[in-house]
Amino acid sequence: MGDLYALDFDGVLCDSCGESSLSAVKAAKVRWPELFNDVDSSLENWIVDQMYTVRPVVETGYENLLLVRLLLEMRLPSIRKSSVAEGLIVQGILENWSNLKPVIMEEWGENRDALIDLFGKVRDQWMDEDLTTWIGANRFYPGVSDALKFASSRIYIVTTKQGRFADALLRELAGVAIPPERIYGLGTGPKVEVLKLLQKMPEHQGLKLHFVEDRLATLKNVIKEPELDAWNIYLVDLGRYSYR
Repeated sequence: MGDLYALDFDGVLCDSCGESSLSAVKAAKVRWPELFNDVDSSLENWIVDQMYTVRPVVETGYENLLLVRLLLEMRLPSIRKSSVAEGLIVQGILENWSNLKPVIMEEWGENRDALIDLFGKVRDQWMDEDLTTWIGANRFYPGVSDALKFASSRIYIVTTKQGRFADALLRELAGVAIPPERIYGLGTGPKVEVLKLLQKMPEHQGLKLHFVEDRLATLKNVIKEPELDAWNIYLVDLGRYSYR
């Protein structure tokens, strides 16, 4: 019996927090330029530092923009437009993001698809203008590149990251070429549905199935689906694996 691995990308294979945080700040400046009039380099650096702490709440990349603005409103009462920012601390974001997000989206009048599009365009522009720096803001966890290069198992990438960015990092940073039909990125559907699709493919019958993810909430969604009982699931903490 062979093995199939469905691997999340950010937090499992690649530490992209630096790149996503910097890209989010760039995108936030495009979306809300007036909010950054009084933002100096020290405050901007503080925001980027805090983004490393709040990174675990992010399910889809556009949420990084929301976090940048929320952190900014926490520090600058003069620009505050959200009812949740006053008295909020970073730990409160970690504990209550699922409730905070719809509130700030409504109060700021934001649209999910528009933010996704903006975040992607800002990343594309950075890549086009300075690919070396964009690549350098990411890093694969130790051993990941070799594991992917020499894997004898069937490998799929299942991520909420836009597929073209995962593909670029795999090729340019890890030196790995994974066929595009094996990369399920943002827009290909919920991960639960992707796993159902993969396990039904005729060529996967008889394989031992493994799903590796860094968000506990996602794994809980898998556990809730009786149809996915055949999957062995693994929770990852910044590249460190544990079996569940």
